[in-house]
Amino acid sequence: MNETLHVSSQFDEDLARLRTHVLQMGGVVETQISAAIEAYSSGEVASVKTIVETDRRINQLERSIDEDCAHIIAQRQPAASDLRLVLGISKIVTDLERTGDEAKKIAKSVRRIYEAGHQPTQYGIGIRHLAEAVLALVRRSLDAFARQDAAQAIEVIRADQDVDLEFKSIIRQLITHMMEDPRTITTSLEIMAISRAIERIGDHAKNICEQVIYVVEGRDIRHDKEAIK
Repeated sequence: MNETLHVSSQFDEDLARLRTHVLQMGGVVETQISAAIEAYSSGEVASVKTIVETDRRINQLERSIDEDCAHIIAQRQPAASDLRLVLGISKIVTDLERTGDEAKKIAKSVRRIYEAGHQPTQYGIGIRHLAEAVLALVRRSLDAFARQDAAQAIEVIRADQDVDLEFKSIIRQLITHMMEDPRTITTSLEIMAISRAIERIGDHAKNICEQVIYVVEGRDIRHDKEAIK
């Protein structure tokens, strides 16, 4: 193998390793979201400590991947699609880290609700349905990244619009609860915070998919609503 091919092979290995690390980080984030959703339904507030500790691991993964991206740019000087991949990954891991933050917020709100002696599931609103829909978006966004599938990325972006509508419906229901019974205000505000965090996770899944489209097609659709119609 001549030196050029050897360097090229090493570069391909670097990029493959970088993609693998992103997916590993995504897997940790998925687990964290699932744990937060389960805590909401079950009241197992002991899991909150684990979720918070997992968030620290996610932060470490973000820093490590960012360092890898900087190293590749400095050492390999990638161009065209390879450069887009590295730049896209640097933004995707930021969204994954922020997703982890939102899962931590959910878990802490859940703990406050149950420790106050309340049962959020008694409110009869679709928090769990919303959360499971958003978790599916996160999984599909990571799958779109793994497959470099721009078409699937577009589908996820469109599906996030349904999440936004469902979120607004939940907020209206909570406002009604508070108006009808002021004793529910404290818990309703916590559930609002939970639903807002879930909605933000959907936004981060959408952002990941916008980066997938940028990596695959070279198009920046972040502020182009016409691109997803």
